[in-house]
Amino acid sequence: MIRTGVVGAMGKMGQEVVKTVISDPELELVCAVDKFETGKNVYGNVNIESDILKAIEINKPDVVVDFTQPSVIFENAKIYLKNKVKTVIGTTGLSSDQISELKELSKKYDTGCLIAPNFALGAVLMMMFSKMAAKYFNNAEIIELHHNQKKDAPSGTAIKTAEMMAEINPDFKQKNAPETEIIKGARGAEYNNTKNEGKINIHSIRMPGFIASQEVIFGANGQTLTIRHDTQNRECFMSGVTLGIKHVYKNNDFIFGLENIL
Repeated sequence: MIRTGVVGAMGKMGQEVVKTVISDPELELVCAVDKFETGKNVYGNVNIESDILKAIEINKPDVVVDFTQPSVIFENAKIYLKNKVKTVIGTTGLSSDQISELKELSKKYDTGCLIAPNFALGAVLMMMFSKMAAKYFNNAEIIELHHNQKKDAPSGTAIKTAEMMAEINPDFKQKNAPETEIIKGARGAEYNNTKNEGKINIHSIRMPGFIASQEVIFGANGQTLTIRHDTQNRECFMSGVTLGIKHVYKNNDFIFGLENIL
């Protein structure tokens, strides 16, 4: 049995993770951490705890799954790795510098860490297909659509998609006319990697009724190609979360992106 802890256990994603852990015969829920409902017996014999470090010391999880907030995820992740607790991170909002630092900590403490902007297998395939298409199109833009309670923009999935596309093509604005924004931000945000490659506009929509959707639109003379993924419920992420837990339990590598373990 893989002793599993869930941080952000009372959030919408956290609750789905807890249900998934409880229902999987290979996993055992040993701790649940959240700032809400602290002390309450919400999940069988596991009480909600508020102190991450204390929960780790007392319950000794093999793997911690974190679905919290962008404002706290970096500090949380450092706690896990420094205490040699293998980690699956679904919280988005980490900067490239923070991801690099967590990669170094993972190596230093020989502790597995998986950071995945998206755990839906269809969304991961959408990113992979977009990378494939990037070889054949010189113009592309990304539109991501989420519920209006999502705090970070653009989404981690959109950034990861742009990053993968930029590996193939350094400029997705070829032959575009010079632009003047009458209203600042009308053209979205431009993604460029550290080498100033990519040049992909990303548009973020926040609206009730969405969970998570993304489309990547490619254009060329006389044709467009749209690759789109839509999330209908949060259960669709759970197969990827389970896959991540079982991977980091067996391995001590650092991974950014679920596509690297499919």
